[in-house]
Amino acid sequence: MKPRIDLVWFGHPEAVPWDFGEVWPTEPNPKAVYRLVQKQISKSKAEAWLFWDGNLGQPDPERICQALSCPGDLWHAGLRLGMRGLPGLIDYVSPTWMLNCDPSPDIEATSWRLSLRACLTKTKVLSQMGGPCPEFQTLPGAALEMGHRYSRHGVLTRHVPWLLPEKTPSDRPEIPFEDELRFSYYCFGARWSWWAITRGLSTGHIYLPEAFKALKRVNLKSIPRLPDPYTRDPVAKKVSKGMVSVLIPTLERYPYLRTLLGQLRCQTVRPYEIIIVDQTPKGNRMSTLYEDFSDLPLKVIYLEKSGQCYARNAGLNIAQGECILFLDDDVEVPPDLIETHLSNLNNFQADVSSGVAVESGESSLPWDFQYIRASDVFPAGNTLINRKILQYSGLFDMAYNRGARADGDLGMRLYLNGAHMILNPDISILHHHAPTGGLRVQKARKITYRSSRHSLLQRHLPSATEIYLGKRYFAPRQVRESLWISALGTFSVRGSLFYKGVKIIISLLLLPHTIWQIGVSEKKAAKMLEIYPKIAALPNIKRK
Repeated sequence: MKPRIDLVWFGHPEAVPWDFGEVWPTEPNPKAVYRLVQKQISKSKAEAWLFWDGNLGQPDPERICQALSCPGDLWHAGLRLGMRGLPGLIDYVSPTWMLNCDPSPDIEATSWRLSLRACLTKTKVLSQMGGPCPEFQTLPGAALEMGHRYSRHGVLTRHVPWLLPEKTPSDRPEIPFEDELRFSYYCFGARWSWWAITRGLSTGHIYLPEAFKALKRVNLKSIPRLPDPYTRDPVAKKVSKGMVSVLIPTLERYPYLRTLLGQLRCQTVRPYEIIIVDQTPKGNRMSTLYEDFSDLPLKVIYLEKSGQCYARNAGLNIAQGECILFLDDDVEVPPDLIETHLSNLNNFQADVSSGVAVESGESSLPWDFQYIRASDVFPAGNTLINRKILQYSGLFDMAYNRGARADGDLGMRLYLNGAHMILNPDISILHHHAPTGGLRVQKARKITYRSSRHSLLQRHLPSATEIYLGKRYFAPRQVRESLWISALGTFSVRGSLFYKGVKIIISLLLLPHTIWQIGVSEKKAAKMLEIYPKIAALPNIKRK
């Protein structure tokens, strides 16, 4: 039985052969599309809506139906239609955000940069999240805000290039600065919009007359209305079996590891194998610990030299499971952790299932970690992946062996290769942030973002490996702006107005040193690019 799909047609209404549902011709401008959605959405009995530009020719019904069966909630061809890198103002606000780096327009991948010229969305999504904002001047500008709003609030947006004929032209649309500013304001708020204007003026992205003209039309004093997270129908289907290799690097944290192994013993889906990569110096090792868990399918690797990438790659080289569950050694897990991860992969047809970690002593998670969404993080302390996708990304880059963001780099490569990555807050663990062991032994984590926001003197500055990650995947302008934002972040602290005022004074006095320290790390990162990346390929395995 063919699905019911209503068609919003940009072009002349005559001779539109579409027998899947209603056809609504309209002008390709935000106000007209907004009014049409407002008028028809409550009446529509369709499973999905297709927005289509008649200049692209007739939509292929077979391809449209195929897209509707793919993973996700919304499917579009925005990257093929020239939306890559737009709008430019986002680079002053969220420059090195994973999803601000676009995958190839030739592959299926997660992307919020949609174009309404070729966009298929579930009716439920459109009903809950609304259509394009009528205040925008151009349909491309409104589509970018709509895609960002959808993606950040839980709608799974996927770029599907084969929606279009193969030789479709991909002209880059013009986005007026007024629409860029409105996008920045609606997506990030007034303070970040003022910062973006300041940086845009200082770098020549925008000139003063055009900025004044846009400010007259965009009211940065009103508070934009944000939608609630997208609520999807509950999925009751659970996966009760699977070949899962659990990978745990450990370094001088035996008490925490003992607790974790005890909890893995009680999993509702038994691990296929548990690979422990022990980097504890020989004189401090406690091999008797593993004897207490002889009933578990343990594989213990002892390494004489330590390093998070070296350890995880060693474990991946011998892992035989169809899926790999990455865990830290200082976490506590519920008895259904493996089961819920497998169910998450299955229910969303995903390649990567990431959960959340509740930090010891914290009562809640950030707002954007409280609902299911496309993942823009790869937490190696609570993530299950389909092993075969590592064939495309490779293993961990040795550049991060003793530094931060190794997991972010692997996540970046998976995303850019089109992996469907889901963050599900229902898959939760407790993270103790052990005061000793792990990266602290290698002095890779001295000051965290969290600690710097509660201290007058601490500054959370980017390390060389964090800047290296930016240089690997982002344009020089984006890296530069991320460093400016890092410097700006040293002025932020939580507490009373007096406390915040003192922080600002201290940060002003320390600003020359802050800039110097960032410069030192940036030079180290540049030198790293001459040596790295060093990424091993996933070995072929023969399961026993």
